[in-house]
Amino acid sequence: MTLNHAAGRLLTALMATAALCFGALCMVAPAVAGPVIDKPAPAFTGTDSNGKKVSLQDFRGKTVVLEWTNHDCPFVRKHYGSGNMQALQQEAASDDVVWLSVVSSAPGRQGHVSAARANELTAARKAAPSAVLLDPDGTIGRAYEATATPHMFVINSKGTLVYKGAIDDKPSANPADIEIATNYVRAALAATAAGKKPKPGATRAYGCSVKYAY
Repeated sequence: MTLNHAAGRLLTALMATAALCFGALCMVAPAVAGPVIDKPAPAFTGTDSNGKKVSLQDFRGKTVVLEWTNHDCPFVRKHYGSGNMQALQQEAASDDVVWLSVVSSAPGRQGHVSAARANELTAARKAAPSAVLLDPDGTIGRAYEATATPHMFVINSKGTLVYKGAIDDKPSANPADIEIATNYVRAALAATAAGKKPKPGATRAYGCSVKYAY
């Protein structure tokens, strides 16, 4: 195989696995990258929008949902503008599930927010996360290999990752699709509450790319 031929094959492979991005819109993520299902979820400590230190270890004994978010992303607006994300958060809270929204957008990049702005958005959208974690340096995001907004993770009461991937099976920014979608997060929480293994345990995340620092 010639060097040019090998380089051409590598470029083709990279193009085949690359996200399709148009401005802020990206359909992203391989389905199985990142933390491993049925293994301990990556530990982290971050600061929430009220200046409080938050660690995954703090919630041992409870189910935890991690939601990567970017308020300017059309896919995120789909779920918040329709009230879908808020409904999931409220259902989780009623079942004593901890819901952590994570903002990994770097300063100067789309979706970056100050603590005050994060709280304004929570109030304006009537959102109900347990906390909003500010992750401007991307430490938590990279630990989970979060690639999309929204990108969802469910961790059981033992600290084991039991679901990662998309919020549902309709990878579009159209709110009308919510009504006909299978919500993977709701299904994963129900299975976890029943002591069962979520199926599927991993799906392909969709949305805007997480706006990490360059």
